[in-house]
Order: sequence, then structure tokens, then C-alpha cells
Amino acid sequence: MPTLGEITALLDDWYPPANADDWDRVGLVCGDPQAPVSRVLLAVDPVAAVATEAIAGDYDLLITHHPLYLRGTSTVSAATPKGQVVHGLITHGCALFTAHTNADSPTGGVSEALALAVGLSEVSPLEPDPTDPARGSGRVGVLAPPRTLRDFAETVAAALPATAGGVRVAGDPDRLLSTVAVCGGSGDFLLDRARAVGADAYLTSDLRHHPASECREAGEMALLDVAHAAAEWTWLPVLAGRLRDALGDSVEVAISTQTTDPWTFHVRGDHQ
Repeated sequence: MPTLGEITALLDDWYPPANADDWDRVGLVCGDPQAPVSRVLLAVDPVAAVATEAIAGDYDLLITHHPLYLRGTSTVSAATPKGQVVHGLITHGCALFTAHTNADSPTGGVSEALALAVGLSEVSPLEPDPTDPARGSGRVGVLAPPRTLRDFAETVAAALPATAGGVRVAGDPDRLLSTVAVCGGSGDFLLDRARAVGADAYLTSDLRHHPASECREAGEMALLDVAHAAAEWTWLPVLAGRLRDALGDSVEVAISTQTTDPWTFHVRGDHQ
């Protein structure tokens, strides 16, 4: 049975913490590196429902994409929601580890996982890292054979966990797509890059009104906007596979069943 330290060393090798953005907070949040690990749970967000699932399932390690304390804190008091998560995990012997922006851009990372999950091939970084062209922000790939925007949107909806918001689409539903760019998480910073490489459509999350409107006014590139957590969920099966290959039968690896998208329903009005 491997130790927590041995597993986190694997994660740091696959997703080096030095590659995280300066503002990010990644790595081991709580847990004893010498403790043995037999069960690992993967999730996008370290919210209370996920922590409860980890505790109820007697997991030794919870790995999440998003940090618990992104902006820092002066307390882990159980009087706060985040403090309750920390206290619950520590009390029940479950460690918490985060791989965030350091997991976004490498091979086997979040954006690549999203691209492959929605059926793209010949995938490469949308904005390559000048020091390592194999990694970088976002991904761009090919739809073969080309598909209509409507068909591709339906493929995206089927590939991602169901959310209240579904898939928002801007563009001609009958337009054929052959080159598609994606970015896991909030990706409007890559809108211009996606247009520059000639993408027929760009799939990401958290698109704001003005950047999306200006992009549509500037050209014909279609836009698809999906829930942040749903897009990044596609990385969890990839990570699960890597852990199982590396650790064999010594560790059980599972993916959380909790939906961590904060939106619970939407209402569509009848106004024209």
C-alpha cells in the first residue's frame, strides 16, 4: 500500500506545481505524507457534499481540481464552511490534494481531456508554451468528418455531466465545423487566439457578455458555453486511469458522484 507522500510525488511529477499560475494554491492541503492510502476519491470541487462522500466512503485521499483556499485564510475554524471541510477530512483521516492550473495545460491535462471527450482528433495546444510546445493553454483539434454546430452541441451535451444550464450556443446551427478549439474552465482570454488559428467554433465556460458579443461581431466563429465544473470533470477519468496504471490493485480509485455545478435549475421565459 503506497503512502500519501508517494502518491503526491506522482501527481507532482505529472502536474508540476511550478507550472501553476502565481496566484494559484496547489498541492497538499491536509494529510500526513507518511499515512498509507488504499482508497482515493477524485472530484472537481472540495465542497461539503464531496467531503461528506469521501468521509462516508472511508477514503484516505480526496484529490480535487479546484483549491479549497484559493485566496488564503487566517483560520480553519469549523465555524466556516471551508473550515468544516478541513475538520471533517482530518477527523476521519482523509487527506486533501489539489492540482489546478498546473493540471490545465500539460499532456493529459484538463483542456486536452475536454478536447478528446468531445471527439476531437489531431489535438494540440491552442496557445503553446514557448518553453515546451507540447503543453499550453487550451487545445485545438479536428472534427472528422465535419459536423454541424447543432450536432456538435449535442455531442458536447452527451459527453459532459448534465447541468441546469446545459450547453449555450451562439452561431448558425447548420454550419459545418471541422476545426474546433476548447479550453477547460474560464476561457474567454483565448477568444482571439481561437479566431486567429481559424477555429470554426470555440468551446469553453464562463463566457462574459461583452467578449462573446464582440467575438461574434468580428467573425463567424461559433461559441459553445458549458458549466465550468462540467467541462473540467472530463479530466477526472483521465486522472483515474493514470493512477490505476501507476498504482495497480494496491489502491482503489473512484470518481465522485456529486454534481458540484452551483446552479440547480433555470427558467426560460416566453418573451420573444
